[in-house]
Amino acid sequence: MAQLTLAVDAMGGDAGLPVTVPAVAELLRRHEEVSVLMVGQQDALASALNKAGLDQHPRVSLVAASEVVTMDDPVTVALRGKRDSSMRVAINQVRDGQAQAAVSAGNTGALMAVSRFVLKTLPGVDRPAICTAIPTRTGHCHMLDLGANVDSEPEHLLQFALMGAAVVRAVDAVEKPRVALLNIGEEDIKGNEQIKQAALLLQAHPALNYTGYIEGNGIFAGEADVVVCDGFVGNVALKTMEGVASMISHMIREEIGSSWLNKLSGLLALPVLKGLKGRLDPERYNGASLVGLNGVVVKSHGGVGVAGFTAALEVALLEARRNVPGLIGKAL
Repeated sequence: MAQLTLAVDAMGGDAGLPVTVPAVAELLRRHEEVSVLMVGQQDALASALNKAGLDQHPRVSLVAASEVVTMDDPVTVALRGKRDSSMRVAINQVRDGQAQAAVSAGNTGALMAVSRFVLKTLPGVDRPAICTAIPTRTGHCHMLDLGANVDSEPEHLLQFALMGAAVVRAVDAVEKPRVALLNIGEEDIKGNEQIKQAALLLQAHPALNYTGYIEGNGIFAGEADVVVCDGFVGNVALKTMEGVASMISHMIREEIGSSWLNKLSGLLALPVLKGLKGRLDPERYNGASLVGLNGVVVKSHGGVGVAGFTAALEVALLEARRNVPGLIGKAL
């Protein structure tokens, strides 16, 4: 298998080095064909690599960056004020051909802005989008846009549909992905003018297997392989999903701990609960792709642990291996 190199923003996210370094160690253990460029502040990163036993690893290189984009930094600061940030230097590695993908758990708005500035968009793409896998009853679907574009025209939603379908063909090997448009109802008369016009464009495009409108509950029923929406709606939907999952988990723990009988029942149901947690674990699905760029960039959730960041690294590796940007370029 061909050698691939990932550039990792080692400083990004809520935890930074205590998460990114062990995750890279796990990735290297799994994949002998992968090399990693660890990008971050020289002294802190060198110390973390030394503690993890990666300082002399033949497939790990340290790339120094003097600055860090914080989760609170405005986009303008990331673009103009911190040109030597670990985030930007990691993306520069993709632009310069030193790496085939970049991964960061840093500020989402900053990552999208810097990635777009450094890598540019593919021909035919007006706006990049954020795309990620969402668990369903039958497996998962891919949903976009999840926050990059809060005001999207119908033509942009068509581009999102084409990009999402290309991602699913590449990573899930689905020849004709079912593409649906997120709406407040399944009837043709439902929705605003933006959605209605987008539906006409998706329906008329010969390269799309467009199945019509889908409501929020249909996402989890496995009725589509690609769910298309603008970034405002998508981000609200995603955060709502995360909140509901967290609330249910909290309520289950409360109920189990409320009495000795419930604790006993919880012990008996432990295998079922563990299986459910595994299927719905957000860390398992961590890793959102910034699609439409002239290169692979993957955004990890800032608050995940080692397993979650490793999942994001795996997403980047798969997309680089399958050349997702090239496939999107052909689709458009």
